[in-house]
Amino acid sequence: MENIQLTNFFSNTVNFFKAFFETKRRFQTQSSFCRLNRAYADKALANPSFVSPYSLINDSIIIKDGIISGCLINSKNNLEFIFELYILEIGAVRIRINEKNPLKPRYDKVKDWALVQDPLITLEYNQIPSKAGVTSFSFGKEKNQTISIYHSPFRVEFLIDDIPTIILNDRGFLNFEHLRDEESNIESLSETNQSSSKNSIQNAETSGDKLDPKLNGPGSIGLDISFPGYSHVYGIPQHASSLSLKETRGGTGAYSDPYRLYNLDIFGYAIDSPQALYGSIPFMMAHRKGASTAILWLNASETWVDVTKCKENNKNNLFGLFNSGKSINSTNTHWISESGIVDVFFFFGKTSSEIFHQYGLLTGFTSLPQYFGIGYHQCRWNYLDQKDVAEVDEGFDRHDIPYDVIWLDIEHTDGKRYFTWDLDKFPDPEKMQKDLMNKGRKMVTIIDPHIKRDENYYIYKEASDLDLFVKKASGSVYDGICWSGSSSWIDFTNPLAQEWWSKKFAFDQYKGSTEVLFTWNDMNEPSVFSSPELTMPKDLIHHGGWEHRDLHNIYGFAYHKASTQGLINRTEPPRRPFVLSRAFFVGSQRYGPIWTGDNVANWDYLAISTPMLLTIGISGLPFSGADVGGFSGDPKPELLVRWYQAGAFQPFFRGHAHRDTKRREPWLFGDPYTSYIRDIIKERYSLLPLWYTLLYEASTNGMPIIRPMFVVCSDDENVYEMDDQFFVGNSLLVKPIVEEGQTSTEVYFSGNEIYYDYFTFEKIRGSNKIRIKAPLNKIPVFLRGGSIIPKRQKIRNCSSAMHLDPFTLVIALNENNEATGSLYLDDGETYDYEKGYFVHRQFAFSAGKLESTSLSSFDNDKNIYAKLINSVHVEQIIVLGLDMKPSRIIAHTADSDFELQFDLKCFGTLSGINTSDVLVIKVTNLSITEDWTIEFLK
Repeated sequence: MENIQLTNFFSNTVNFFKAFFETKRRFQTQSSFCRLNRAYADKALANPSFVSPYSLINDSIIIKDGIISGCLINSKNNLEFIFELYILEIGAVRIRINEKNPLKPRYDKVKDWALVQDPLITLEYNQIPSKAGVTSFSFGKEKNQTISIYHSPFRVEFLIDDIPTIILNDRGFLNFEHLRDEESNIESLSETNQSSSKNSIQNAETSGDKLDPKLNGPGSIGLDISFPGYSHVYGIPQHASSLSLKETRGGTGAYSDPYRLYNLDIFGYAIDSPQALYGSIPFMMAHRKGASTAILWLNASETWVDVTKCKENNKNNLFGLFNSGKSINSTNTHWISESGIVDVFFFFGKTSSEIFHQYGLLTGFTSLPQYFGIGYHQCRWNYLDQKDVAEVDEGFDRHDIPYDVIWLDIEHTDGKRYFTWDLDKFPDPEKMQKDLMNKGRKMVTIIDPHIKRDENYYIYKEASDLDLFVKKASGSVYDGICWSGSSSWIDFTNPLAQEWWSKKFAFDQYKGSTEVLFTWNDMNEPSVFSSPELTMPKDLIHHGGWEHRDLHNIYGFAYHKASTQGLINRTEPPRRPFVLSRAFFVGSQRYGPIWTGDNVANWDYLAISTPMLLTIGISGLPFSGADVGGFSGDPKPELLVRWYQAGAFQPFFRGHAHRDTKRREPWLFGDPYTSYIRDIIKERYSLLPLWYTLLYEASTNGMPIIRPMFVVCSDDENVYEMDDQFFVGNSLLVKPIVEEGQTSTEVYFSGNEIYYDYFTFEKIRGSNKIRIKAPLNKIPVFLRGGSIIPKRQKIRNCSSAMHLDPFTLVIALNENNEATGSLYLDDGETYDYEKGYFVHRQFAFSAGKLESTSLSSFDNDKNIYAKLINSVHVEQIIVLGLDMKPSRIIAHTADSDFELQFDLKCFGTLSGINTSDVLVIKVTNLSITEDWTIEFLK
């Protein structure tokens, strides 16, 4: 596209995005390497006598330094491959397959980015007797897990208690395209039965009018992975699709294409589609009653995943989980990547929580953000100028709506030159930030990876002088088009670029920045307007000589990492960063939150946000959200209210809008809508202690913050496909309203448990679907019996103003009159919590007593933070479902015993609830940092 055309192209934003979306729509067809591997699979399935050509060479299996390895051979072309198996200390298993003598090295650097360490240490295991042609090992704490390696044809089977749980190459789809020199590249893989023309093999990919030269031919890898006995699989974000993955070849409601993992900038993405979106996490979980398992396909090139399901007659009770003769479902998957090696991790557990913990140990747990990160964020493309920012900020105060952060999009810069300010619009950015800081608030500015090609722009000049840009195959710097016009892209896979970029966030480098300015990384898929599929051409060259095709899905992740390190480095001692990213990959949770991208202001996008976020959360990235109100389009007041209600129960809570939309700050719609939005934002702020506690737990055990029903109600098969309601932690059941005009909805309550309406305290008992009233001022939310949640009822203008406020404990008793909960607190800014300077409390109600005990081993006398908040106390305790009326309530502390006042209350007109079910206790002198007991006397 000529520059003059681009000038006209950018002149009209609406026309640009129409063209943008049309370009995206055209390039969603399967890549040729995907079609070839699917054709290979079709041939294998169509031929009853087909046998996979891959076998282990006789006597090639050796065990050395804890690694089980062998040599595979493809009988069709006599090529050999190295097979390695590791049994890891974390309880997982790793399998790697690579060419034994590749023409040139295949990309194997993904592990260096995605994993917190290369887990080569192995768990103890025993080789066990097997039949001829099979090598088997037992492992696991109880030695009840088995790996069986079948030699010919090659197949690997994982069993738990002799029940198959994962099988590799069971259908024989293993296909490793070896690299070839140019002369021999004319040869086709005979087993695919495809055309052997040079054009279809060497130059297999074209995008628009651009040829993708593959000088060493196609180098794809394919492998089938089966989950016998599992009807449902989940994960592989990001797609605007259901939680339980749909079939992609046959089956009711199946997609016609596989799920695609290839980070792309998709404006107004399709709903209910396997279309690739902004992020890629090749992690898949399977769950059935009594067992969970998962895989991580560690590959950063373009990847496609087919999902199919089949019925298996269980007349021999093979799985030991069902009655004899019952037909069960199994799930088969086919993984296809354009380049790299086979590097797959396998996770096993009785519960999904075991999987999340293993996966976190491997890829890192989510970073604990600054406390403001879980507050409400206000964003627009773009707030016009410094005065506009001040007026929006004042509007929140005037209308008594709390918020924590205001955001600035690309128009705040000097001509889309990042790390700069348009000084006509923002003449004193430091004062603007300090005005916010004086109210306890923060600011976020956008910084994208495309760098304007301008010799007078210091970022471009330095990067050019240091040779840090991504290059063409010819060796010249790549020049593409993005928001800043003619642009180049920093090669963030280069360690020197990582170090250099992180220094740009220093206060003396980023002029006009302060300690309350944080960062938004957008367009980092990377988005390139002038290239097919609006991303980098695959033949560009990165550090080490690697082609972009090899590491595409890592690019945005590497950018996110460098920016995050920059915010950490800018202060001494360092403070926790906040960097939002749009693109993501395995391990992104270590660097900050993400959001689901450019959604649209309609009901379908509101509805799909729940399964999208649940999927991202179970894939190791729990801190995420969707733009409240929809990025593009103008939501009607009803839709906006419902979106705020849903967003208030999502981990990352941000309102955002396109610049061509009407202004939609929460007060602009008038009452009753302003009141409804105000109320739900305030409810979010009352629950910040719960959200922060859940974030802390995610940072230590990998549990998602919002959880699918199958995670919490793991034995209830009715919920395995359910994705329109979810849990916040294990305590709050949430059912967003996602249809226009809807004033009631059916909520499923699992397991014959007790629940309580969060707002009215009405008692409900499962297990069933119950129709719940949901007028526009209410989202259905329920306290699960057995839970204790901490709240702060005094709502102030932002989260930092609440850090010394008292707590309310809401105790929702189960049928045994028991409940538990916890609270985590720290200073919300620094890394002092790593020194033990935090408060972590356990609350437990049982046998008529409520106890508060410490979950920290750190002595309070040495705990600087505990001393700082020692005066913070519990001011109120609300007990739901108590089966007896106490005559007295006595508090016991280390220093004294004293009686507490209490009252029996009825909150509104409640059906099916007795006033004795709601007990409100007024509390004084009970520090949140100390041990104490409250005794309920008959």
